[in-house]
Amino acid sequence: MNNTLTNILILGSGGREHALVWKIKQSRHATKVYVAPGNAGTALVATNVPIDVTDFVQIRHFCIENEIQMVVVGPEVPLVEGISDFFQNDLMLKHIAVIGPSQQGAMLEGSKAYAKAFMMRHDIPTARYLAVTSDNLQEGIDFLGQLDAPYVLKADGLAAGKGVVILPQLADAKLELQAMLDGKFGKASKEVVIEEFLDGIEVSVFVLTDGSSYQVLPSAKDYKRIGVGDTGPNTGGMGAVSPVVFADKDFMGKVKTRIIQPTIDGLKKDAIDYKGFIFIGLMNVKGDPFVIEYNVRLGDPETECILPRIKSDFVELLKSCAYSQLNTYSLETDERYAVTVMLVSEGYPGDYPKGRMISGLDNVNDCIIFHAGTSFDIEKEKPKTNGGRVIAVTALDYILEDARVTAQVNAARIAYEGRYFRSDIGLDLVNYKPL
Repeated sequence: MNNTLTNILILGSGGREHALVWKIKQSRHATKVYVAPGNAGTALVATNVPIDVTDFVQIRHFCIENEIQMVVVGPEVPLVEGISDFFQNDLMLKHIAVIGPSQQGAMLEGSKAYAKAFMMRHDIPTARYLAVTSDNLQEGIDFLGQLDAPYVLKADGLAAGKGVVILPQLADAKLELQAMLDGKFGKASKEVVIEEFLDGIEVSVFVLTDGSSYQVLPSAKDYKRIGVGDTGPNTGGMGAVSPVVFADKDFMGKVKTRIIQPTIDGLKKDAIDYKGFIFIGLMNVKGDPFVIEYNVRLGDPETECILPRIKSDFVELLKSCAYSQLNTYSLETDERYAVTVMLVSEGYPGDYPKGRMISGLDNVNDCIIFHAGTSFDIEKEKPKTNGGRVIAVTALDYILEDARVTAQVNAARIAYEGRYFRSDIGLDLVNYKPL
């Protein structure tokens, strides 16, 4: 493996990217670290670059001018739009290691119908489904009638985490199917995947693969709903916990043999070029894992929870992926629990204000702060809100409840007008009793 010092560009502007910068900066291999476009937090530890993540031409110029040797892609959109292929097909860029799959590989997240067909083709356990367009609407309505309530409808394309609807009544599900096909989620729901509802508890498993071998990163559980007790509308994620108490050796053994290995084998069989992360959203149904979805990048806020638990040099891990040497790598993780609490803006996940001054960041203790939706107010020399999810607070402890309390206490020390966070992140796992 190439052990030279490395200039690294990270694409993205959220809490995931701040966590990536924080971890990469700890490496003895990282020299200059840039973030495009970044936020007020990444500016404290790296150099922000005002380039949009989908502006491939500007990214190209920047990489050449600044002798970038590795690009780590945070969000899904540039991957689905083909940034890895863009680098691979350019003589000036192809030597740069891009951590992220090819455009075809990114279809595992870019199209839910594509992902379900992939799972069926490679015998990967998942819920029964039907992909529906306006051309086979009646078939979709008939399929809904064959399922038991509740009814799961998913926009096929990218919908920023908001394209999944779960309804208790069949009549409402039929109306929702029509609404989605009529453009409720824009182009993302021109095709809709109807799924059988799986009753269980969710867990996110993160894998880094070089296309033939892989490393399993720490597991996590995230909390999507805005309200305490998992109530209210879905969000991008209100917090996370790692490790997950039920994801024990027995369960993870099933995950590896039934899901991870068949996924890697499937990528090879389908001749899909894949060097990057696979986020596997799983449902634990009475001890058996089923795939809910694939994402082709690290999750957010799970990244803010799992990266603090990785003790190994993270750039060495990424280089092992880039040079197809993951099978020789030994990943070391922290045994402690990590709990991440997300502070959000008033009104989120709907419309929310921006530009509210943030205070109290200097008052936190025994935790790690990751900026998500922030920018820097030059006149007042303070960070301000710039997104729905604003700050992630992560605490680690050998006792889950202690990590949970530390994260909550420190979240309360950070202030801005309209601040909100869930008070129950991790409480279900503290009280978890096996079935």
